[in-house]
Order: sequence, then C-alpha cells, then structure tokens
Amino acid sequence: MGNIVAVVGRPNVGKSTLFNRLTGSRQAIVDEQAGVTRDRLYGKAFWNGVDFSVIDTGGYATNSDDIFEEAIRKQVLIAIEEADIIVFVVDVVTGITDYDEGVADLLRRSAKPVLMVVNKVDNSERITEASYFYSLGLENLFPLSAINGSGTGEFLDKLVSMFPKDENEEELDLPKFTIVGRPNAGKSSIINAFIGEDRNIVTPISGTTRDSIFTRYNKFGHDFYLVDTAGLRKKSKVNEDLEFYSVMRAVRAIENADVCMLMIDATRGFEAQDQKIFNLIQRNKKGIVVLVNKWDLIEKDTHTVKKFEAMVRESMAPFTDFPIVFTSATTKQRIHKAIEAALEVYENKNTKITTSKLNDTLLPLIERYPPPSTKGKFIKIKYVTQLPTHSPTFAFFCNLPQYIKDPYMRFLENKIREHWDFNGVQVNIVLRKK
Repeated sequence: MGNIVAVVGRPNVGKSTLFNRLTGSRQAIVDEQAGVTRDRLYGKAFWNGVDFSVIDTGGYATNSDDIFEEAIRKQVLIAIEEADIIVFVVDVVTGITDYDEGVADLLRRSAKPVLMVVNKVDNSERITEASYFYSLGLENLFPLSAINGSGTGEFLDKLVSMFPKDENEEELDLPKFTIVGRPNAGKSSIINAFIGEDRNIVTPISGTTRDSIFTRYNKFGHDFYLVDTAGLRKKSKVNEDLEFYSVMRAVRAIENADVCMLMIDATRGFEAQDQKIFNLIQRNKKGIVVLVNKWDLIEKDTHTVKKFEAMVRESMAPFTDFPIVFTSATTKQRIHKAIEAALEVYENKNTKITTSKLNDTLLPLIERYPPPSTKGKFIKIKYVTQLPTHSPTFAFFCNLPQYIKDPYMRFLENKIREHWDFNGVQVNIVLRKK
C-alpha cells in the first residue's frame, strides 16, 4: 500500500523524461534551459500488477553553486526519509560530476534501497561507458534511455521486486481519516484536540504501514483511524518550509486514507500549496472535507463565512460539492462537526445505487436533454450502471461514446449529485460502447 519512489539527481540528467516514461504522462514541461521543470512533482505508475507513486525531486536550480548544492542535498535527504526506494539518475554523456559523487555519498550512508539509472545510453558504445558509474559504490546499476525507453523494462522489474511486503497484522476495517495541509496550518493541534487528554482510548498500532501511524479513535459513538504521518516522527534537519517536503508528506498520508481533511489557514486564505494538496487528493480519488482553521482569529461580519466559502469553492472548481467546516483547534470550536463531516463523506464514498434506480431516474432526464448531435450523428444513451470500484464510478452505455464531450459528462455528474448524496466525493463518469 502506498509505495513511494523518489527520483533524485542533478538537473538535466533526464529525471523529468524518466518520470514521464514511468508515469506515462506528459506532465513535465521540459525546457532547454537548466532546471526549468514546473510542477511535475507527482505521478502514479503501474508495472507488473504493482501500483506505485513517483515523486520527481527536480527543478530547484539556482545560479549560485553553493545554494544549488544545498538544494540537491536537501532533496536527497528528504527522499531518504520519505521514500521506499530511491532512483538516482546520472548522465552517461557528462560522466561523473562532483554533484553525483556528493549524492552517491549520501545514498550509500542511508539504509534505503537505491537503483542507479545511467541515462542516455542509446548505443552499444555507451553501455561500456555506463559501467564507469560502478565507481560511485552503488551496486544496482541500470543503463537505459529514458527518451526511447530501451532498458526500462529490466529496471522496472527490479524496482517493483524491491518494494517492502505489507504486513497489516492488526488493522481493522474501519474508516481511515487524515488531516493534510501546508505546514503551520494547525494540523497537529487539531489532532490533539480530537484525541484530547484521554490518551487511553487511543491505541496506536505498530507495524501497519511503514510510515503512517494509525491512531484508533473510539469515543462519542465514533470509531475510526486517524492517519498521522507528520507528528509522530522525529523531524529531521530538513526544512519544513520546503514546499516539496510538505507535498511528499501529504502523499503518504493521502494514499493511506479514505477521507482527507484538507486544513487551510483562515489567516492566509487559499494558497497555491493548498491547491497542490487538493489536486493530490483528487488524483487519488479520496473523499474530501475542507477545514478552515484559526477561524477564531478572523474579524467577522454576517457575510464572512459565505464569502470565504465561495472563495474556496471557486478555487477548487469544477469540483465544488464538498463540506467546509470552520474550526479552531485552540478553542476546540466545531471539531466534532469536522469528524461528523468526514464520517458522512466516508458513507457517501461507499454508496452503491441499484441499476434499476439509476435507470429509472436518469434515463428520462437524458431523454429530455440528450447529448448534442455531432456531425449529424445522434447519440443514444441506453443504459447506466455503477461499477464495483473504490470511488463511485458510473458507466453509461451508448452507441457513440467518442462524441460525448465534457460539458455533457458534467451534466450527467450533476444529475447524479442532485438525486444522491455524493458530498465530498468525486464521481467518475465513464462511457462504454453498448
């Protein structure tokens, strides 16, 4: 569950290209200038039946050498701390540089499994040159070409064989909630407010997932796990304010939870960092509750809540159907409301609607507003059913699925939301050929 691979190495060795190859995406915007990679932080990959997440640590190139070296060092330390496996990318064309030696040195001293990728090996001559990199003292070496994909198969086979096997000994089938957000939004104080001084009703379970600690919360008639990834491990010397760091932390928590409470700081509004974490929750198809914390510090009039809510929903559009709870960890204001909202979202995520109900409700609506015809072709939706997936997914069977455009898919989603409660949950629409 939640295997995380971090890609490290200096700029321009092809980390982004490898990232795209692994995640099958064109997410990275790769530019010729050094270090111009924007927001290609996180992607999902799948190989031989194994799912894993890939985090690309690249893109902090600063002009001055010493700052630059420090930035690479930080990323490597974070990767050592947070990832299950580290992929260290070097470049056969430029050969071994001081930076590579510095990174290799940090990796050798860590206990983490490391795979070294010698990139840009696209002819037989370069295979020989790749073996020079053994001098860095790391044994798992893979010459490959991220651009054309040669050599990536063996590398991936080795990678997925190295993931730790999960031992979920004592985990019960209870909802798992996590609180994520940028540093200093008040996550740990709200966890303490939830748990209270009554630590005896809280049973931390060891050995469930490698880095998340599940705390069982069992009072006031509620029973669930709080997934805490941040509070319970010693902080390394790495800066908490590194944006990349909080995203990496959030990934682990989000993947292990059913419902994520995204905490934003009322005094700062909704920031780019919050948006990133929101996108991660969406990409993992998890339930979402937004907690606006430090609400006690805001000067209010009768419209403040409405305005703030509108601003948050606007920032997160098109997905706007989720609960927003205004909390204060210090005054314990509305923290039970937060738990109740998370439990409701969890129920919504597990809603199953019978096929007959779906068809009886939706087909007449579709008949009244059919998909617009394209190129003189009439599109008929004949039948709809819910698929047995983790998050609510509805298959609409029709004659020409390729002609149905996004606006109509949104219409279908809105109709589903109007008739059934999917507050806080993503609804996925898939079109199938009849």
